[in-house]
Amino acid sequence: MARTGMNAGMKDRSTMASFMKGASLLLMAGFIVKLLSVAYRVPFQNLAGDRGFYVYQQIYPFVGVFTAWTSYGFSVAVSKMLADSREEEEGAILRIAFGCISGFAIIVFGLLFFGSPLLADWMGDSELAPLLKISALAVLLMPVLAVLKGFSQADQDMGPVASAQVFEQTVRVFVILIGTWIVVSYGFSIYAAGAAALWGTIAGELAGVTLLVLYTARTGWGFTVRSKVALWPTVRKMTALSVSLSFSSLLLLLFQLADSFTVFRLLEESGLPRLEAMERKGVYDRAQPLVQFGLLLASSLALSIVPLVARMDRKPGGRPPEHYVRLSFRAALLIAAATTAGLILTMPYVNEMLFKTTEGSATLAVFSIQVMWVSLLLVWMAILQGAGKEKVPALLLLAGLILKWTGNVVLVPALGIMGAALAGNIALIISTASLYYYFKRTWPIRFAPFAYYRKMAAALVSMAVCVLSWILLADSLLFNSLPDRLSAACTALTAAAVGAAVFLAAAAKMRILSEKEWYVIPFGRKMAKFQLWMNKNKRKGELR
Repeated sequence: MARTGMNAGMKDRSTMASFMKGASLLLMAGFIVKLLSVAYRVPFQNLAGDRGFYVYQQIYPFVGVFTAWTSYGFSVAVSKMLADSREEEEGAILRIAFGCISGFAIIVFGLLFFGSPLLADWMGDSELAPLLKISALAVLLMPVLAVLKGFSQADQDMGPVASAQVFEQTVRVFVILIGTWIVVSYGFSIYAAGAAALWGTIAGELAGVTLLVLYTARTGWGFTVRSKVALWPTVRKMTALSVSLSFSSLLLLLFQLADSFTVFRLLEESGLPRLEAMERKGVYDRAQPLVQFGLLLASSLALSIVPLVARMDRKPGGRPPEHYVRLSFRAALLIAAATTAGLILTMPYVNEMLFKTTEGSATLAVFSIQVMWVSLLLVWMAILQGAGKEKVPALLLLAGLILKWTGNVVLVPALGIMGAALAGNIALIISTASLYYYFKRTWPIRFAPFAYYRKMAAALVSMAVCVLSWILLADSLLFNSLPDRLSAACTALTAAAVGAAVFLAAAAKMRILSEKEWYVIPFGRKMAKFQLWMNKNKRKGELR
């Protein structure tokens, strides 16, 4: 790839159309990746059971935290530093980036591989040590993957990055499910099922690396070291930037890591038999795909608006960035509130439909409230990062992680897995309130008028009344003759459809968001047209 005049070329391509096309491509790829990430956990739990799910969820956060930091935070940091550098410095920055991330990968590999017996003992299950060693292998592929992604993003060539993300996740899901099915079919242990899932993660990363390497080999690397840059200042800047960029994405993974070290061990120490403690932790972990699905709907649409804030902040004329800040908040809160309410209302049926039983439904309902807080945190963090305010939000979220760990220690012995769900909500509420206070001090704007909250509450009440009425009807008359799991599936899916239809109709009728605001949100054009249709009679009356 010819790099001559790269900075000038990038400026030429830095039009709104080009920017939004690349952002939309990555958004769509991210949506597919998240959807696959949510989807594979359900059949995996169905194959391996709650105990097998417990094993996988104990180990996954160790890989997930490093993967999220490198493949997202570090690659974006590299692309940003390349875009901001002089052409002759680009080769040196790439070399430093690869050396830096390789150093971190070797350290993490050593901690996981050689420290696996100690880490497993801290989690209260020594049989997890071999799985930690397998997970250590996954981190060795991340330096190449992160740097190649950063290289492509710096040149605003989002196609290879998007393709690699989707291909990586597709291979991962395929290997996980096929491997788990083979292991379970031949009667191997739940730890073997967990190992199969981890090998799937490694296979996916290898697939992503292979695709990016082939693309780079075809187009040409094009970087030469023509000018040196200061080593340690570059490393410090790259590390700090990557951590701040990825911390909001890492939040739930870090909460899962806290759960890995505390929930099972505390359950067993409080007197629960070992196998039952494993099963309870597995039931608790059912909440992870449900919350991820909620966030998939709630945060993806709102976060897609956030890049406009940075663009409008630098663009002379046009709408001020405050308009898009408000829209990001309103869209995130609206969708998150509806998603959270829907999950709570249908939880027993969703639980049985996906995971075979209704066990732990109350805990999962409480856990799902986290969708609300995390959606707001993700949006505010993204906006603050775009404004260059990264350190204080990262510290506030780190404090939230400490609160989560402390809450587990206090509440799990007394309340079991419900205590862990409450601890997560308490930590996130405090983090959200703190970040809100900081945001208002940094950017003192009014997010929404009182009428917005009043209309949203009315839409939520309308949805709740209709969903509960439908569930009562479905339970007593429509699906009561079907087998239990099929009945739960029919009730859950039809109730979700009823709830979505009622909420969207109410939102459109009351114009919680304007038609122009819906047009900015991806896939919002149809909602804007529906809203215009819903209010056509009202508009005719106004014209008369």
